[in-house]
Amino acid sequence: MSTYTDIKTLQFILFEVLGFKEVLELDRYADHDKESALMLINSVKDLSDKELYPFFREMDEAPAHYRDGEIIVHPQVKEYIAKSGELGLIAAPFGYEEGGMQLPQVLVSAVAWIQECANNHLPNYSGLTQAAANLIDHFGNDHLKNTYFPRMLTGEWTGTMCLTEPQAGSSLSDIVSTATPSGDHYLIKGQKIFISGGDFKGSENIVHLLLARIEGAPAGTRGISLFVVPKYRPEEGGDATFNDVNVIGDYQKMGQRGYCTTHLSFGDQNDCRGWLVGEPHQGLKYMFMMMNEARIAVGRGAAGIAMAASKASLQYAKERPQGRPVEDGGNKDVQKEQTLIINHPDVKRMLQYQKAISEGSLYLVLLSSKYYDLSMYHSDPEERQKYSSLLGLLTPITKTYPAEKGMTSVSNGLQVFGGYGYCQDFILQQYFRDIRIYSIYEGTTGIQSLDLLGRKITMKNGEAACALYGQINATLARAEKHAELEPYAQQLKGALDLNTEITTYLTGFAKEGNYRRFLADATVFMEFFGTLVMGWLWLDMAVSSSEKMNSTESSFSEDFYKSKVNTMKFFFKYEMTALPGLAETLKNGDMTTMENDLNVLF
Repeated sequence: MSTYTDIKTLQFILFEVLGFKEVLELDRYADHDKESALMLINSVKDLSDKELYPFFREMDEAPAHYRDGEIIVHPQVKEYIAKSGELGLIAAPFGYEEGGMQLPQVLVSAVAWIQECANNHLPNYSGLTQAAANLIDHFGNDHLKNTYFPRMLTGEWTGTMCLTEPQAGSSLSDIVSTATPSGDHYLIKGQKIFISGGDFKGSENIVHLLLARIEGAPAGTRGISLFVVPKYRPEEGGDATFNDVNVIGDYQKMGQRGYCTTHLSFGDQNDCRGWLVGEPHQGLKYMFMMMNEARIAVGRGAAGIAMAASKASLQYAKERPQGRPVEDGGNKDVQKEQTLIINHPDVKRMLQYQKAISEGSLYLVLLSSKYYDLSMYHSDPEERQKYSSLLGLLTPITKTYPAEKGMTSVSNGLQVFGGYGYCQDFILQQYFRDIRIYSIYEGTTGIQSLDLLGRKITMKNGEAACALYGQINATLARAEKHAELEPYAQQLKGALDLNTEITTYLTGFAKEGNYRRFLADATVFMEFFGTLVMGWLWLDMAVSSSEKMNSTESSFSEDFYKSKVNTMKFFFKYEMTALPGLAETLKNGDMTTMENDLNVLF
């Protein structure tokens, strides 16, 4: 049961690297301390051992499915959501006055990550409910808050986000669902696809946050409004009426089969009522709050899967004997017993890669969550703005890096298992299938890359990038005090210079008005910039480890800290050295992807 996660590394990042104390110093979190955080972490680990991990494979083998007009899910879905409500996990980040525990978002992310390591299907149901409740709390009127918010925090009702339509896909400017005024509500009509947790037997009510157009609204995204559309609309006296929200079917997926994904139709009988959230035509602006939360959650889920796969691979490599080591003379002694595969250098390389990606991704997720806390509750407005800029810059990377590199990481795990990794008898094939969706959820890698290069890098004359450079330079200053780390600090400095060169080169096209060329290789830039950020995070972990090894206040063994330093060295050898090649690609003048004549390409 202990092999799916790494609580020691979580505690190391949270308490010794990240600067959790800085979050606890905010007035909002004055009631919390390290001891209470540890109690929560241990409690959630116990919950995950008992209520999540044991059902992980069952949920894959008995997937959610459509039958007789409803979605059937594993019985543990209902049990888990109820327990999440009872333990206050859904309400955790909300204020005391709202019935929450007023926990820092970084701690909320930490305990969610534990659950996602254990079973990446279940936490999505409650996590999406939490995000939907947060949106209603921020932008809904008193009627919406009083009607929906309390029962979503307890898990009695769950929530969704309904954006995508069959004809529009990710292009939200092309949605056609309509909202017609009718008294104190609107009549909703339209279809939504790929709705996670969109309908299932086990939730008393499902509260959809739906994007639609009011008649006469402006074209494009400027004309989109947001509505609360429940499956059952509450009536006075406590009764509830079916709200003409219909399940057309579900999507049978290659992975995350226990997490239902539905096709919904609204208003087939012209009796689907929705209530406007906030002001008309501001829906996409409101929804971006939930979408950005979801994007960090996607990165967190991918980081959890990568960690679980890494632990399973390491356990297997320590148990599986195969072959004999090559001696320095180039021979193998066939008279010797077979060695464990972990003793083969190439297997060590794959295991170290998994460790580097999974642990680095965890730090990236927690850092983004810390920036959220500081951007919301720091006492200094200028500091809030700085951390808001940093959060905006890191969000597309946090969503993308764990998903993309996590796929490669889990693939390395399959290779460690050899042929067994491809068989259903072992768990790695499920991790591989599950993680594949994460680079698609909440905007594909291409969409995130366009956001990073096209908006976040250039926004406010590069304000966010400058703030990030400040954070990186602080790590470099610390690293240069350690002789062992100084060469890696110089390597990272070189990467920063290269990034400045690339960014200047690419933004030059934008200044000329050539935006197609500016953004044509945005995904390559995402890989470049994400690797640079991860190099910084690993150097930061190595600095903290080196400092703790020379301290009398160490919480972990010397071997533990050495493993972090060694993983940093691994990352700089195998990943950071790819940056010059990526830079050459970004500067290359051959632009076949911009060729308009498809016949000469395909």
